[in-house]
Amino acid sequence: MSDYNPERSFGFLLYDAARLLRRDFDRRARSLGLTRAQWSVLAHLKRNEGLRQAAVADTLELEPITLVRLLDRLEAAGWVERRPDPTDRRARQLFLTEKARPVLDQLMALATETRAVALAGFSEAEREVLIDALIKVRANLSSRDVAGEKPANRHAPSRLATHHA
Repeated sequence: MSDYNPERSFGFLLYDAARLLRRDFDRRARSLGLTRAQWSVLAHLKRNEGLRQAAVADTLELEPITLVRLLDRLEAAGWVERRPDPTDRRARQLFLTEKARPVLDQLMALATETRAVALAGFSEAEREVLIDALIKVRANLSSRDVAGEKPANRHAPSRLATHHA
């Protein structure tokens, strides 16, 4: 008989908390007419404008064709602009348009609301300990990626990644 208790399992709790965090944020973001995939791309570009499409696909763990379809919709809506890469004529760099900036401000406000709900009842000191612990977990796992121990399917959608809340 095992002592395993999913209610006290690190992996289960982290996954489930991330799932609930995304779900709460998704519910709020629906009011802006954005899908999770769309707001993820916009938020990533806010922090990393000028990246090539391939780098964005890799970071967001999307197949390149999936990202192209998302970018087609975001570009048609006037939120994203593709520009030729000056160092590689085959590549395109991605930039936000001025139209996207107010939407990103709204997304950040929604993220603040979601974060407040998630961390309700935590003291400031407890929040800092939690954040520090998660930074360590991320660093531990990131160092394995750097060492060449990446997952077999690096383009599979990440169920733990959340970029806003």
